[in-house]
Amino acid sequence: MPAFPRRKKNGTAPRAPRFSRLKRFGRRAEDKGAPRGRGIYLLPNAFTTGALFCGFYAIVMAMNQRFEHACWAVFIAMVLDGLDGRIARLTNTQSEFGAQYDSLSDMVSFGAAPALVIYEYALRGLGKLGWIAAFVYCAGAALRLARFNTNIEVVDKRFFQGLPSPAAAALVVGFIMMMSDPDINISARQVDWVSWCIAVFAGLTMVSNVPFYSFKDVNFRKSVPFIVVFLIALGLALVAIAPAVVLWPIFVVYGLSGYVVFAIQRAKGKRVSIIPTDEPIENDKVERR
Repeated sequence: MPAFPRRKKNGTAPRAPRFSRLKRFGRRAEDKGAPRGRGIYLLPNAFTTGALFCGFYAIVMAMNQRFEHACWAVFIAMVLDGLDGRIARLTNTQSEFGAQYDSLSDMVSFGAAPALVIYEYALRGLGKLGWIAAFVYCAGAALRLARFNTNIEVVDKRFFQGLPSPAAAALVVGFIMMMSDPDINISARQVDWVSWCIAVFAGLTMVSNVPFYSFKDVNFRKSVPFIVVFLIALGLALVAIAPAVVLWPIFVVYGLSGYVVFAIQRAKGKRVSIIPTDEPIENDKVERR
């Protein structure tokens, strides 16, 4: 015989359990499209954390007057910074958290760390002019990263707008590493004004509109002539022989290449800005804070 739910004496139905009401509330929230918690991917953010640690380690080593260790830490941070984004794309683990975390890590590794390293190395003895040059570099790195985040959807992917912060950091710490090489053996006091000019040049170039080639359109799957492979092997051999002497001239050439492209485009009467100017930039919605 079928069983029917019992009613109370006043004719009302029995009270539903409390947990069933919570379940119904959960179903309503899902129906309304309530946002779910976003996970944090471990693999790419582990590389970003490694780059952040290298930047912090460089600051500590600069405070202890161990500039060679500080410079190498910045270079290792450059390698890790170049890997985290590519790994995220290969493993399909891109996230807004990763993009924000990467920018904060870059500010420490390529903004604050090189500024403090060059200040402790050569700019401390210049007084106020010394820390002003270090601040110009640090502020330039912060503004460069903020502009990169806000213009990432509208710039020409083949070029960077201004000198990239990793290249600017290599320009600064590469000079310190070359001057600290035992074969050169030049004291910091002899190159204090040269260091000042390099810091100011790198800071101002980061916030300029000078286009720098990004190498993002290079197809590594495309076949190349044999001579290209030989030249790559020769370049690696030269770097291995004297990395402190070879690396800095490479980044000097890259730091000046943007101005060469700028001058050539101006001479030909072409548009120099890599941001389209014929239509308004509506990018406030994607601004990263």
